[in-house]
Amino acid sequence: MANLIVRGIDKSLVQALKQRAAKHDRSAEAEHREILASALRRPGKRRLTDVLAAIPEAGRDEDFVRVEDGTEARRVPR
Repeated sequence: MANLIVRGIDKSLVQALKQRAAKHDRSAEAEHREILASALRRPGKRRLTDVLAAIPEAGRDEDFVRVEDGTEARRVPR
């Protein structure tokens, strides 16, 4: 494992780090590692069903009926 030294940190940030670490029952160093890991970790892949379920409602089903009679579909108001 590599070591990382961060210089020039404002004292208020150091204090906030220590308070956050205490809240999570770990050292300031362990908290710092967790913050870095969570900020830089790639998000996990989401299942397609979860992505589709998260799409907000976009209108009524009638608004999306396919018109195949050669006429132009009715416009959906914006």
